[in-house]
Amino acid sequence: MLIPEITLLVCVYNEEDNIFPFLDEAIPTLKSCTESFEILFINDGSKDNTIERIKKYPTNVPIRIINFSRNFGKEVALTAGLDYSKGKAVIPIDVDLQLPLNTIPIFIEKWKQGYLNVIGIRKNRDYEGRVERTITHWFYKIIDRISNIQIIPNAGDYRLLDRKVVEEIKKMREHTRFMKGIFSYPGFTYTTVTYEIKKRERGTSKWSFWKLWNFSLDGIFGFTTIPLRVWSYFGFTVCLVSFIYALLSILKTLISGVDTPGYTTTIVFILFFGGIQLISVGVLGEYIGRIFDQVKQRPLYIVDNEIILNNEK
Repeated sequence: MLIPEITLLVCVYNEEDNIFPFLDEAIPTLKSCTESFEILFINDGSKDNTIERIKKYPTNVPIRIINFSRNFGKEVALTAGLDYSKGKAVIPIDVDLQLPLNTIPIFIEKWKQGYLNVIGIRKNRDYEGRVERTITHWFYKIIDRISNIQIIPNAGDYRLLDRKVVEEIKKMREHTRFMKGIFSYPGFTYTTVTYEIKKRERGTSKWSFWKLWNFSLDGIFGFTTIPLRVWSYFGFTVCLVSFIYALLSILKTLISGVDTPGYTTTIVFILFFGGIQLISVGVLGEYIGRIFDQVKQRPLYIVDNEIILNNEK
């Protein structure tokens, strides 16, 4: 069996309305810019007719479907896609047609120039609400300052990864998956390609404010220990301030006598330091929870079956 030059990796979850329009555009685009390719669908536990729509699409190009036993989330689906991909390069893409398929030939051109990681950069975020844009903006600012790897702002999962990069990523089996960080971790030569995102025309987005918030936390806690250090420094600062305050209180007592303690001041200090302790315990809990998930060594995903359409020769 010949090794395809490109694997187009498509993670799907309840996307039956987008399958035909996506393939109508994706297949001609791939035929125009590469000699051989495969389209790999990762079905992340869809409950609609997504799989049947893929099976019924009239084409003779090689298509494979990896069916999960249930929904495991997009980050894990991307991981499975890399595990099962066969191409010399892999291009992850969404099926909703918000990502421009005409960027694929540019990805491949840059790859053939010698870049092992060709990263797609969003030029616009108009499709997001104000809250999502604000969270995303500050997330990239924070993680860029505190992470020990470079995570390029506005870089999505849409990119081209050389097989050499893919093989290194496959070695990374942490259960808390922040794929933008994982994609960046191996390093190697890279370049960027900008694109504009289109408005989604069919189906609904699977992202919500809560998912976006948790995704941001996974990125921060998965690629830096700075939050732990911050509370260590803060604790040291509080101890120093408390020591100075104690010295001043002793001096005041020696000079002016004993004052009646203030009830309000006492309550404020108790509530303040109680809140600080709860926050610090929460930060510890985030790391401990991730350790707990990792040490159980459960599989990242469970595959129900693999479907091969249009047998490759």
